[in-house]
Amino acid sequence: MNYYKIAIIGVNLQPLTYESEFELGEFEIVSVILRGKKQSGCVINHTSKPNFKTAKIVERLGSFTNYQITLAKFISHYYTCEIGVAFGLFEPFSGCQMAKCSFIKSPNLSPLQQQAAQFAKQNQICLLFGDTGSGKSEIYISLIKECLNSGKQALFLMPEISLTPQMQERLEAYFGKSVGIWHSKISAKNKKTLLTNFSLGDVKLIAGARSALFLPFSDLGLIVVDEEHDDSYKSSGDPYYNAKDLAVYIANKMGIKCLLGSATPSLNSYAKFPHFRLKGRFYNSQKEYIYDHSPTGLNELLLSHIADTINRKKQAIIFLPTRANFKFLTCKNCAQSIQCPYCSISLSLHKKDKALKCHYCGFVCAIPSVCPSCNNQMLESRKIGTSELVLQLKSHFPSANIAKFDKDEITTQNKLTTLLKNFNENKIDIVVGTQMLSKGHDYHNVTLAIIMGLDEHLDYSDYQARSKSLALAMQVAGRAGRADYGKVIIQGLKCEFFAEYMDKFDKFIDDEMAIRDGLYPPFTRLLRIKIEEKDENKAIIKMEKILKELKEIRNLEIIGSGKCIIEMIASKHRYQILLRSISHTPLLQASQIARVYGALPDIDPVNFS
Repeated sequence: MNYYKIAIIGVNLQPLTYESEFELGEFEIVSVILRGKKQSGCVINHTSKPNFKTAKIVERLGSFTNYQITLAKFISHYYTCEIGVAFGLFEPFSGCQMAKCSFIKSPNLSPLQQQAAQFAKQNQICLLFGDTGSGKSEIYISLIKECLNSGKQALFLMPEISLTPQMQERLEAYFGKSVGIWHSKISAKNKKTLLTNFSLGDVKLIAGARSALFLPFSDLGLIVVDEEHDDSYKSSGDPYYNAKDLAVYIANKMGIKCLLGSATPSLNSYAKFPHFRLKGRFYNSQKEYIYDHSPTGLNELLLSHIADTINRKKQAIIFLPTRANFKFLTCKNCAQSIQCPYCSISLSLHKKDKALKCHYCGFVCAIPSVCPSCNNQMLESRKIGTSELVLQLKSHFPSANIAKFDKDEITTQNKLTTLLKNFNENKIDIVVGTQMLSKGHDYHNVTLAIIMGLDEHLDYSDYQARSKSLALAMQVAGRAGRADYGKVIIQGLKCEFFAEYMDKFDKFIDDEMAIRDGLYPPFTRLLRIKIEEKDENKAIIKMEKILKELKEIRNLEIIGSGKCIIEMIASKHRYQILLRSISHTPLLQASQIARVYGALPDIDPVNFS
């Protein structure tokens, strides 16, 4: 009889011992029984016979590729999670055949684009720092074509909201049925079909969101990470991995080419990797910036520019960071906003559903007629959202076709496809949306971009508040005037910041580096430990115990500890500890201590709420 340590895939348990009549190799996938249920497990190693009764391994199921094994081991180590949890991120391997192919529609690159492509070929890992509309996509496609023609696979990572039908059509125009699209809105049936075609070698290029990194690549030659600065590459759940960082790790470990691209690169990437500066725009276009020093909302200036745009048969996009009709419902008497009973945040007003909703835990209730705190009937809606802005625009422009582009509206892939198709065919005059507006849309009839409500982003308790706000503004602005004259109106009481740096991200990087030096990445490393408990006293006690042990770690600075900015979510009290070091080693020690107490370590955090 053979005995093996088996990691239960996707389950937060240390490897368990099982017996088998047949010999197994490391990292084979098997079926086992755990607590009366059949589970998938991964063979970690051969072990000696234990002094307790063991269950039998039921059957062999397959295996992981060397690429997946290498990546899973690193995730388990760096993000301090059980190896079974790490393997839970991956799709199993079922055999793959790769053959050389030949793709002829290659994009025509300008001399500067050719220099950028050559730079990428000469550097295993590098950054393409290219202005919005400068032609980064053509460089990506050129490199992907060369990779596929050599008989290797390619991975094109994008933020999920960039995975538009337009991008899919663009890739398929060059690579036909060799392209596979992978993201959360793809159905289970289509994912299964894609994996089958991938294993047969029919699909050679995967374009996808961060989860595409975990597919069973067997001969990966190139990883492109577009919009590399985007926070959506960071997982919002445990383990808190960053797909961009993992792409860089696996590229370095396995000799894979990795190209990071952005018009507003992260300071980490800019400081760490060689970069090529691609300035200017692919099309000869001009852009004018107008700064409206007003509170968030429609006014005569905005309305006149929108009217002019519609009259010229052009299109406009309006960015607003808040969903729903209004963010708050506030009492005029006691000034209290109506909060979620399970989270320490205000409920958002949704007129269409005649309800107040929590955007964190999903709680829904009817709109009250009186203030729950003082019974006063004078309730006031505050902080306008996308739904309300659409209603106001429709009252000013009744004959215009106005669409909403946010998570409330775009709930399926079909809705996304339909809206963008209609927008591309000029059936929509104005699109109002949240951050979804800033990604992956290249429509040449958009000549007006209005950016509202970014003042508060600059005030967030986040060392990246300035860079995130500026990047978002520049990404939205980049949707206008891509092939024509364009106007960008930025509305807010803090326009001076944006006026100083819009279209001058190089200057911003220099200034921001000076501010962060010695305190924040890229000069230091950070760790955020989150403690969540229904009993607040338990959370406090747990935090204090962890803090006591952390003080024994050398070269580790405790920045602070206490309640999270959002103190409660889904009835759980939330506390945090923020740590800093110039090396990752002390932070990994701290992560392991946090795990012992059941706390959640988030290394290299991007969210501090």
